[in-house]
Amino acid sequence: MTWSRVASAVAGLVLLVAPVPAAAQERRAGPPVTVPALSDWAPGEGSYVFARGARIVARDKKSLQVADTLADDLRAAGRGAVPVVRGTARAGDIVVDIDPSVARLGAEGYELRVGTRLSITGRTDTGAFYGTRTLLQLLAQGDRVPAGRAVDVPEFGERGVGVCACYVHISTEWLENLVRDMAYHKLNQLLLELKVKSDAHPEANTWGYYTKDEIRRLVALGEKYHVEIIPEINSPGHMDPWIENRPDLQLTDSDGVKQPSRLDVTQQAAFDYYTSLIDEYAQVFPAASWHMGADEYMLGSDFAKYPQILRYARDKYGADATPQDAFIDFVNRVHAYAASKGKKLRIWNDGLTGANTVPVTAGTTIEHWLDVAVKPSRLIARGYPVMNAAYALYLVRGGFHSDTEGLYDQSWDPRGFEGEKLASRDGVTGAKISLWPDNGRGETENEVAVALDPALRHIAQATWGSPHPDATYAEFTARAQAVGHAPGWRDLTRVPLADGTYTLRSGGVTGDFQVARTADGYLTLRSAASGRCLETRSGRITLNVPLEPGSAVTEETCAASNTLQRWVPVPVPGGYEFVNAITRMAVHITDGGRLVQYPPDQREPAVWRVTAR
Repeated sequence: MTWSRVASAVAGLVLLVAPVPAAAQERRAGPPVTVPALSDWAPGEGSYVFARGARIVARDKKSLQVADTLADDLRAAGRGAVPVVRGTARAGDIVVDIDPSVARLGAEGYELRVGTRLSITGRTDTGAFYGTRTLLQLLAQGDRVPAGRAVDVPEFGERGVGVCACYVHISTEWLENLVRDMAYHKLNQLLLELKVKSDAHPEANTWGYYTKDEIRRLVALGEKYHVEIIPEINSPGHMDPWIENRPDLQLTDSDGVKQPSRLDVTQQAAFDYYTSLIDEYAQVFPAASWHMGADEYMLGSDFAKYPQILRYARDKYGADATPQDAFIDFVNRVHAYAASKGKKLRIWNDGLTGANTVPVTAGTTIEHWLDVAVKPSRLIARGYPVMNAAYALYLVRGGFHSDTEGLYDQSWDPRGFEGEKLASRDGVTGAKISLWPDNGRGETENEVAVALDPALRHIAQATWGSPHPDATYAEFTARAQAVGHAPGWRDLTRVPLADGTYTLRSGGVTGDFQVARTADGYLTLRSAASGRCLETRSGRITLNVPLEPGSAVTEETCAASNTLQRWVPVPVPGGYEFVNAITRMAVHITDGGRLVQYPPDQREPAVWRVTAR
C-alpha cells in the first residue's frame, strides 16, 4: 500500500470516530438514571439545566401543595430557596400540574416532559408528587437533565415496607429516614406493628411504646410524603405486650396454665378490649386500613389443649365446626368492627390452613408470607386481595437477611410467593419487605439501615416497573448509588464526639471515660478507672434485650461485639444525654447516685457535661 493510500484510510478512520454532537448523544442515550427506572422514555434534543433563577410554577391550587413540598426538598438538597409561583412558565422553570382528565396516568402515575423547561403532570396530587421524586433523583446527579418525555405508571398499587417495632423501640429518627426514603423511591405503604402508650390501659405500658405525639409527628410526615402508615396490633396471638398484666383476658390451657401471648377469643371481654385499642389508635392513625396480624395463634401449641375453643365454635356454628372456626370468627368480628369505623382489615395468611368451615369475610386483604395448604391462587380465586409478603423478603435482626442480589438475578416480581409462582398479576395488590427484631440486640438500627438499603430499592423497582432494568445486579446497585438518599435524610452514624478521653459530670457523679466510635456509628464508654465499658444488661429480658425501665447501667467487660455497650450521644443544652443503642432508654441518675435506664417520658435523662482531658 502506498503512503497516500494509508493517509486516505487513516483520514477515513478519523471520520468514523469523530465526536458525535452533544445533542445527538443525548438523543441516543437511554433513559436518565432513576429508581425505579423509567420504562417509557422517548429522548428529545437538548437538555434542561437547573440554574439560579429557576422557579416552580404551580398550575392551580391543587398543585400548590406538591410544589411547596418540592421547594422544601430542593432546599434540603442544598439547591437553595426556589420560589413557588403561579402564572406563565418560562425557560428554566419547573412546572407542576394536576390534570384529572389524563386517565392513562391512573391514581399514581405522572408524565415528565423535559426541554428548556421541565414539566410534571399527574392526574392526582400523588401522581404529581411522584414526578417530583423523579426530578429530585435526577438533580441529585447534576444540574443537567436530558430532554425527553416519560409516562411513568406503577404496576402494583401496594408498594411497602413492614416494620415490627413490637417489644423493642425503634428510634423515631430512624423511622423518619425510612418514610423519606420510601417516598423518594415511590413506595407508598408503611405497615407498623408497634405499641402506642395507652391512656385507656395504663397497665399495658411496658417499655417499647411510642407516645401519641411521636406518632402524630410520624403520621404527619407520612401524609406530606404520600406514605400511608398502617398500624398493626397482632391478635389474637402475640398479645403479651398488651395483656401480660391482664390474666383475665389470657387463654387458659387444659392444665389451667395462663398463656400471656394468647387472647381468649371465646370471651366478649377480650374482643371489647381489642376493639378499644383500635379506637385509641384511631386517635393518631387516620389510615384507611387496620392490620390485626392474626398469625401464629397456636405457635408452639395446638387447639386440642384448649377445649373451650371447640365448644365455643360448635355452640355458634354447629356440630361440624372446628376450633379454627372460633379463630376465624374472631377475625371476622374484628373485620366488622373495623369496617364500622371506615377501615379495611388486613391479616397474615398462616392462620388460613383450610381447617375452617367458616370463611374469612370478603374484602379482607391477606398478606401472604408463609407456605401453607391454602395457596395464594386459591385465595385470589375466592376474591381476596393478596399482598406478597414472602419470607424471602425479610430482614431479621441478627438472623435471616433477604438475598436481594439473588432475587434481582431471578427477575423476582410480586407474583413470586412462598410456595407458588402465579402466571398473572390479577388479584395481587403488590409486595412489601419486612423488618423483624427476633433478636433485638443482634444488630443495631444503623446496621439494619445498611442492610435495608438494597432491599428497599429492589422492592421499589419490582413493584413499580420492570424487575430487571439492568443487565447485572452491580449495574442496578450503581443506579441506586447514583440517586442516593432522599432530601432531608439524616446520617445517623455521624457521632458528635471525637475519640478521646473525657471527664463526664452530671448530678454529682463524675468519671473519666475513654470514648471510641464504633463502625456502625455509636460510642463505647470505657471507664479509665476500671477499664470496663458502660452497659445495660439487667431487668426483664425480651427478644434478648433488657427492656425494664429503672434497670441498672453498669460497668462490664468490654466486648466489641456487644451491642448493649453502644451509646448514642444526644446534644442538649449544657452537654449530652446518652441513649442506649439497643434499649433506646437514656441514662438517668438516681438520688443515690446510681446509673439506671429510663424512657425519657418517665424520668429526666441525665445531662452530662463533657470535658476533654
